[in-house]
Amino acid sequence: MYGGDEVSAIVIDLGSHTCKAGYAGEDAPKAVFPSVVGCIDQMDADDDKENNDSETNNNNVDSNKPKGKRRLYVGSQALGFRRDHMEVVSPLKDGVVVDWDIVDSIWDHALKDCLLVDPKEHPMLLAEPSSNTQQQRERTAELMFEKYKVPALFLAKNAVLTSFASGRATSVVVDSGGGSTTVAPVHDGYVLQKAVSSSPIGGEFLTDCLMKSLESKGIVIKPRYSFKRKEIQPGVFQTVDVDFPHTTESYRLYSQRVIASDIKECVCRAPDTPYDESAYSNIPMTPYELPDGQTIEIGADRFKIPDILFNPPLAQTIPGMDNFAEISPSVRGLPQMVIESINRCDVDIRKELFGSILLAGGTASMQQLKERLEKDLLEESPQAARVKVLASGNATERRFRFAVV
Repeated sequence: MYGGDEVSAIVIDLGSHTCKAGYAGEDAPKAVFPSVVGCIDQMDADDDKENNDSETNNNNVDSNKPKGKRRLYVGSQALGFRRDHMEVVSPLKDGVVVDWDIVDSIWDHALKDCLLVDPKEHPMLLAEPSSNTQQQRERTAELMFEKYKVPALFLAKNAVLTSFASGRATSVVVDSGGGSTTVAPVHDGYVLQKAVSSSPIGGEFLTDCLMKSLESKGIVIKPRYSFKRKEIQPGVFQTVDVDFPHTTESYRLYSQRVIASDIKECVCRAPDTPYDESAYSNIPMTPYELPDGQTIEIGADRFKIPDILFNPPLAQTIPGMDNFAEISPSVRGLPQMVIESINRCDVDIRKELFGSILLAGGTASMQQLKERLEKDLLEESPQAARVKVLASGNATERRFRFAVV
């Protein structure tokens, strides 16, 4: 039986980019792995073995198929190994679960393979997005109690966990993750639902922008599986391309995104002032070595890509991102989202909210983002407001929200 203080609660936070799992009260999670999974449709794979000439359509994986007819590969190691016909699929769409089989396999991996715990012996705390519906919560509880037999379950909003983890009951939480950026005001431990605002611009969107920008300059990112490096003499390597005809487009894109995301994290930083093409055209280039040994130079893109968070229409200037024009009129920059969200709250708590703006999420750990957001908010907010943007100095703490509960 659950004995209260004697047994630590397990915390699982399934985000749009990564899944985090660990123990409540600790500074960082024990396990962090992608929240996408590799999926092989057994019927398609079998058909291809029987008849190599037949064309199989692997681009759309039917999430309604029985679990037995598809094999799922969860975790960084499983995804890092290339397999024929393996699609990369996400269980989430716009932050809402659309495939419970995949979520089930992710929880299995987190509890049994990463934490090595028996869920029957631990109470469970699950982080959920502010936009979660009643049906989603019911399905989550049903799975946790009926399949995993957990002794106790608590569903907590992401924004509330972030606020409590920083020791505040009232704050504005700016959660910039992989799939989206959400601004949620929290008052006395409750999310003010009417004032929550979100934007589709997150870490993955910025990664796509960087990839398109590099492609327009003739730089091709080779996925790690597509080449072999051999040493022809001490210190000199030769790259040999390897052809895998049955690799899916989604897996190729996933492999390229992993590398592009690392480039973004290593060299990008938010500019001190709004990005201007002429001002940043002559800045020094920063070198980055790709896995295939090719060294690329990155210049103005280091500042242009992060500035899309503050000025979304900037994405339309990147070749290949023209389709963003359809949604761009409704997308606001980060400072506008924060001010708009605070203005929707009761006038009595606005002063307190302006003085307690918390940054959370992987994208929020980008260099200079805190300083730029504070500067823009000071310019755009009412003169009487005392703006203070808070972010942990430790990037690990900023990236992961693990509250003491």
